Amino acid sequence: MRRPKISLIGGGQVGGNIALLAAQKELGDLTIIDIPESENFIKGKALDISQLLPLEGYDVKINASSNFSDIQDSDAIVITAGFPRQPGMNREDLLKKNLDIISNVAKQVKKYAPNAFVIVVSNPLDAMVYAFYKVSGFAKNKVVGMAGALDSTRFRAFIAEATGLSSQDINCMVLGGHGDTMVPVSRLATIGGVPLTSILDQKTIKSIEERTRFGGGEIVKLFGKGSAFYAPAQSSVEMLESFIKDKKRVIPCASLCHGEFGIDGYFIGVPTVIGSGGVEKVIDFELTDSEKKALEDTIKAVKNTVKETGL
Repeated sequence: MRRPKISLIGGGQVGGNIALLAAQKELGDLTIIDIPESENFIKGKALDISQLLPLEGYDVKINASSNFSDIQDSDAIVITAGFPRQPGMNREDLLKKNLDIISNVAKQVKKYAPNAFVIVVSNPLDAMVYAFYKVSGFAKNKVVGMAGALDSTRFRAFIAEATGLSSQDINCMVLGGHGDTMVPVSRLATIGGVPLTSILDQKTIKSIEERTRFGGGEIVKLFGKGSAFYAPAQSSVEMLESFIKDKKRVIPCASLCHGEFGIDGYFIGVPTVIGSGGVEKVIDFELTDSEKKALEDTIKAVKNTVKETGL
C-alpha cells in the first residue's frame, strides 16, 4: 500500500510549518510547490525537514518544486499560496491580490490532481475557497476552507488564559466568516463539561469573544509585517489528519452550505465532519435569536466579499 500523497501549494511560513507537522505525524509523502523565484528556498526547507526526520524515526519523503505537474495524483492538497496580510489591511483588502493566484492554482489542481481533497487556507478565506470551487469545478465534498478550526483554537486559548484552566479541557466553537464578523458561540463553550457561563461572567466572556474576532489582526500588529503561521498550520493539519485517517472529526470549517443554518450557496464556517470522503456532513443545530442575527451579519459580509470575485 502506497503512502498518501500530500501537496502543499505555497511554501511560506504556513506551508513550511504544515510540512513539518504533517511529516512528524507521518500523514504521507509531501510535495511543496511554490513560484520559480522561491524554488531554491522551498527545496532548502524540504531538505532541512528531511534531515530532522531521522532524529525521531519519521519515515516520509519530502520534495519541493516549482512545477505544478509534481502534484500529479495527490490525495490531498493544502493551499496557502498568496500575499500575506499586512498591518492596517483586513482580509477583504487581500482579495484583488490573491484572486488571480487562487484561480491559477485551481486550474492546475484540476489538471493534475482532479481527485484530491483540497483545503484552502489563503485569505480572504471565504472568497478564496469559493473562487477555488467555482474555477476548479470540484464537487462540494472535495473543497473546504480552514477557518473555524483556527478561530476556535484562538477562542480556546483565550478562555484558558482568562480562567487559568487547561486548554485541553476546553471545547468551544466559532461559526461564520473568517473575519471580524465571525460568531464565537459562548453558549455552547464548556470546560471539562461545565458551561463557560458558569465559570466566567458575561463581561469577561464578551471581551474574549471580541478578542477572538480580531485575533488575527492582533498578531499582524505585533509582527509588524506578515501574519500568523504556527496556529494556522496546526489547524490545517488537524483537518488534513481527519481526512487521511478517516477520523470523522467534527471541526468548524468553511464548507459549502445548501440550506444548513439557512445559508445557500456559500462557504462559511460551520461544524463539519471530515473523513475519507472529504466533507462528509455539515451538522446543523438550532441557534438562539441573537446567534441567528450574528450569523446573518457574517453571511452578509461573506456575500459582499464573494460578490467582488465576479464568479
